Amino acid sequence: MQLEGIHHISAITGDAPGNLDFYTRVLGMRLAAKTVNQDDPTVYHLFYADEGGRPGAELTFFEYRGAPRGRAGSGMVHRIVSRVDSEASLDFWQTRLGDAGVTTDRDDDGLRFADPEGLGHELVVSDANPPLKAVHPEIPAEHAIGGFVAVRAYARRPQESGALLEGVLGATALGDGAYELRGARRGGLITLDAPPAERPLNGAGTVHHVAWGTTVAEHPAWQGHLRAAGVAATQVIDRYYFHSIYFREPSGVLYEIADDGPGFTRDLPLEELGTRVILPAWLEPHREQVVAGLTPLPDPRADWSEVPA
Repeated sequence: MQLEGIHHISAITGDAPGNLDFYTRVLGMRLAAKTVNQDDPTVYHLFYADEGGRPGAELTFFEYRGAPRGRAGSGMVHRIVSRVDSEASLDFWQTRLGDAGVTTDRDDDGLRFADPEGLGHELVVSDANPPLKAVHPEIPAEHAIGGFVAVRAYARRPQESGALLEGVLGATALGDGAYELRGARRGGLITLDAPPAERPLNGAGTVHHVAWGTTVAEHPAWQGHLRAAGVAATQVIDRYYFHSIYFREPSGVLYEIADDGPGFTRDLPLEELGTRVILPAWLEPHREQVVAGLTPLPDPRADWSEVPA
């Protein structure tokens, strides 16, 4: 079994309207789903992705309204790395982000910046995976962000973390703390960095977990494989749009293994993704109560005359 790189990354926001504005208007991602945290239906779960809402480009946020800003530290992902097509694309994003008041840092490796709550991002030129892009009227298709390349995490036990990545998850060590998990269709990297001295603080602008992708066919076997290797993994959990297994790696980063089905079109046709709150079947009888407790959010494409080709 081989994992297919990064399936999704889940983070925390204290400001859903501001979060929606940044990721859809500024970064041009598609709001693929407005749903709720299935373990706490009072909390939004927002999914931003490519035009098809596909794994490999899904950046998700739990909204804990008014949550104070957190700080990435030991046992946490501190940077999300996404692909663009060219150096000209980095030029485009350096200008666009600057015009939006976002501070950037560019060198030969890529373009780094943070969202309004401090979540770290980097754009790099890469063709390691097929691009996963959303459309936006202000962003030329050739410059659109094209899905995940990597994450960087702070690891207090890098040797043990690396041993799990290689020996259990099937990663390839690339040197300098980098490991690649690659399957037949996609791949992704994780780089283990030395943690800062400051203690970590969970909160707005921090990553909750990173999910590695697999197929519907192989997903059930991962739970037994993890437990046989001595990893304290959860049961397979039905998340309605995909299935999940969770566990912590030796440095404390929360990992998930998620499959690729059935996806968000289980509830809405592709052209309507993100236009209304979707709920798993067991929460539908409580829709009125659930929606009443959520922050009202607009459809970010409501004023588009048409979706660009």
